Amino acid sequence: MSDQPAVHQTATHRSGFACLVGRPNAGKSTLTNALVGQKVAIMSARPQTTRHTIRGIVHREDAQLVLVDTPGLHRPRTLLGERLNDLVRDTLSEVDVIAFCLPADQKVGPGDRYIAAQLAELMSGRRKVPVVAVVTKADLVPREALMQHLISVDQLARAVDREWDDIVPVSAKDGYQVEELEAVLISHLPEGPDLYPDGELTDEPEAVMVAELVREAALEGVRDELPHSLAVVVDEMVPREGTGDPEKGRPPLLDVRVNLFVERDSQKAIIIGRGGSRLRAVGTEARQGIEKLLGQRIYLDLHVKVAKDWQRDPKQLRKLGF
Repeated sequence: MSDQPAVHQTATHRSGFACLVGRPNAGKSTLTNALVGQKVAIMSARPQTTRHTIRGIVHREDAQLVLVDTPGLHRPRTLLGERLNDLVRDTLSEVDVIAFCLPADQKVGPGDRYIAAQLAELMSGRRKVPVVAVVTKADLVPREALMQHLISVDQLARAVDREWDDIVPVSAKDGYQVEELEAVLISHLPEGPDLYPDGELTDEPEAVMVAELVREAALEGVRDELPHSLAVVVDEMVPREGTGDPEKGRPPLLDVRVNLFVERDSQKAIIIGRGGSRLRAVGTEARQGIEKLLGQRIYLDLHVKVAKDWQRDPKQLRKLGF
């Protein structure tokens, strides 16, 4: 037997930030929610739903992965579009690993090539950022088509004279390889302690998440023109006096007043609906999500206002939080 004392190895703990990028409607928000295991980003079938970088936090014993979901990178046509792109680029320069999302049910196109060219600079810069190509929506295509798409994604990197650090096909809908992707992203993080308290799932302010839930409900089933023209701002969230019971642990009723801004009167009519029917439906759906988020009953008061051409007006963009 050796006289040498036993050496106890401590497990490596990793922590850091991963940014999900991709063209609009590539499945980034759905994937963020699947990785976190709870809804922290709004989801919609409509492109350009996300307008803020939303952090979702994945907690493991050996790691903490902070997911940054960004607006889709795209060729901007408005001042809002330019600001969203700037937001994405600023985010990319500060993260530890990038997940480039490319949906399996859509061919690699000009939008993907545009993003790949942007990422190529980061992959070869002074502070090299690893990029994982994530083929999303793998459940929507047959296996043969998925294999062909993976080859196309690999060729996309070679076209900009780079190689992806990993390529991972996933389906956020049925959970296919979500845990594998989580492990791959964590493998690219530096060693370090937790960045957020245990149990915290996002660092988004409650008012921002409330606004996002209202906007998600308002976007359901409306025409294509509306998503880009709709902005939602929480005016106030105040407990109603004389409600609740602190001794029984029952929180007070929360009065939540929210303004929905559109660019034209015709869009205002779409949101409100005949006799206010659509706005009532939006309120009902949003209230359920908000009560689940906040863990208390709310009274939701929605108002629709016109802010003419706000996407192109710097003053109004600032007022609406962009």
